[in-house]
Amino acid sequence: MDNEEMRRQVRTLTDRAEITDLMARYLRSLDEGIFDESWARAFHTEDVTAEMPIGTVRGREAVRARIERGMALFDRTVHMGTAPVIELDGDRATARGAQLSTHVLAKGPDGPDGPGAGDSLFISAGHTESELVRTPEGWRISASALRIVWTQGTPPRLPADA
Repeated sequence: MDNEEMRRQVRTLTDRAEITDLMARYLRSLDEGIFDESWARAFHTEDVTAEMPIGTVRGREAVRARIERGMALFDRTVHMGTAPVIELDGDRATARGAQLSTHVLAKGPDGPDGPGAGDSLFISAGHTESELVRTPEGWRISASALRIVWTQGTPPRLPADA
């Protein structure tokens, strides 16, 4: 193996490790619940597109606001993901995986006797696909999709304007 081949292999391994770390930190951040500008910049490009169960949005600020609003429907969450299958193409990549999310429904105007009474947990599972780009700050998500395959429990009631 020559030096150039070794450099390519190290770069590939480094890129995979950085993307895997980014995806794991992203899921963990959903459970921590701090969705500010710093959070958005740490994970997304400015022109990101995100397809979520509660709709598709474009732009980093729109994604941040939608995530914040959606996560406010829950008191606590745990998001787990599989190790992503990563395909690299220079400064672009795709990461595919599975996600299992457990949500404790928030007590709000609907509970404890409202919709979902007695079902304090809502669980969802699905497949994720993300497109990533290398930026000067590191790898960032430029597009993502979460496609739910199954759920258990009663989902929270979305606000009318969601």
